[in-house]
Formats: sequence, C-alpha cells, structure tokens
Amino acid sequence: MKVVLFCGGRGTRMRDGVTDLPKPMQPVGPRPLIWHVMRYYAHYGHKEFILCLGYGAEHIKSFFLNYQETASNDFVLRDGKIELLSTDISDWSISFVHTGTDSPIGERLRRVRRHLDGEQMFLANYADVLTDAPLDVMIDNFRASDAGASMMVVPPPGTFHCVELGENGRVGGITPVTEMPLWINGGYFVLRPEVFDLIPPGGDLVADACAAMAKEGRLLAYPYRGFWRPTDTVKERVALDEEYSRGERPWALWEGRRIAGVAALSRAV
Repeated sequence: MKVVLFCGGRGTRMRDGVTDLPKPMQPVGPRPLIWHVMRYYAHYGHKEFILCLGYGAEHIKSFFLNYQETASNDFVLRDGKIELLSTDISDWSISFVHTGTDSPIGERLRRVRRHLDGEQMFLANYADVLTDAPLDVMIDNFRASDAGASMMVVPPPGTFHCVELGENGRVGGITPVTEMPLWINGGYFVLRPEVFDLIPPGGDLVADACAAMAKEGRLLAYPYRGFWRPTDTVKERVALDEEYSRGERPWALWEGRRIAGVAALSRAV
C-alpha cells in the first residue's frame, strides 16, 4: 500500500533560528524524523512512499540522494571496502513531488493524486508524529468497514487539568486532561480515493474531507492509548532525541522493541 507523507510545511515552531531544516528533517538519533516514520511503515511492509515536498525540499532530496547506510546499520570494513550486514532503504520506492511551499495539507494531497491512480486504499501521515500503534490492525479495521477514511485518535497530551465549575464559582472537580473522554487527531490516516472528491482547491484533509465524511457517518476512528508522540516544538524533538540515546524508543518496532500487549492498549478505550 502506498504511503503519502506531508513534509512540505515550514514548521516554524520547530526551527531553532540557527538552521533552516524543515521539521521532518530534524534529527532523532542518527536519522531525521521522516526516516523514523518511514521505517515504521516499512516495518509493516508498506515501502512505496510519496513525499509531498515544499519548504526545505532540497534538504529532504539531498538526504536520500546521498543516503549513508552505515549511519544506522552494522557493517564490515575489509580491504577498504564496506560490506553491509543489513540495510534500511534498499527496497524502498520514493517519489519526490513538489506540492507548493505554502500549500495546505489537502492541496498537497490533491497534487499527488496521479501517483495514486488505481489504488483502492492508501496511507497518509504528517511525517512528524511517532507511535508504536499496530498499523496492521488499523488497516484491517478500515478494510472491513464501508468508511471512506480512517484516522487514529489519541488522548490529548499535556499536564493541564480540566476544572468543573459549579454555582457561585465553586469548583466541583478537577480532572487531568488525559483522563477526560476527549480524543484528538493522531495524524495516521487510511484513505480511499473518494477523499479527493471532498477536498476543494486549497482545501484541508481534516477540516474538509474528514469533516464531510463524519457528517455522513463514514469516518472511522482508531482510538489508541499507547505510545504516541508529536514533535511540534524544539523541546519535544530534543526530548525524543534524548530518549533515543537512552535506548527508550518504543516506536522503533523494526528493532524488536514492541511492548507485549501493545495491541490490547489500542482497544482499552
């Protein structure tokens, strides 16, 4: 199944004022964010990628055109020649498509439509969110439904508390936001081609297409309470990088780090 990655935004909250790297190219360990997302999909056998490029496209192109397998694979150096013991991307197919510097997500998707001709379903992602969710289960649930789109939904992150107000300003209760019956868009989509008919020029995938399907009862949610981590800010990216260095990287399923019972977590809603 083909995977569309939206990696052309400016990501201004992620930039540190020193480099002009786009958000998906910010490093986590020896590799950029987008690589971790792609390895996640490849782990499940989905190795045909369509990159919706825009701001910083040259950085993404250069990374893959000059890809160094030795940065994340063991190898033997013998007689001056490198013998790789494993590889990352040798069996991947990557289409690099410039979709505009300031295009919204929906418009970026519209501009790669021809690369999805003949596909009955495809995957999509913001290229900056990491998870250990069971993608195969997510896809199977969608395939068995008549929905036109599916999105993973997660509890809102953060340390905020929701306050229940009663009469005369008295507080009736305080509940951590993560324990409230609230769900937000987790950024992992399974889509059918009909989604293109619901995105106007310059439109948005969620606000336009998904909202229209929701009104018709044809938007499927995949609730997940396991590991899910957005990387919208420098602080969040640095935290992920530090966790990676400590060996705490549950999203790296290709390393065999999947926590037992993680699939059960996805159903504990």
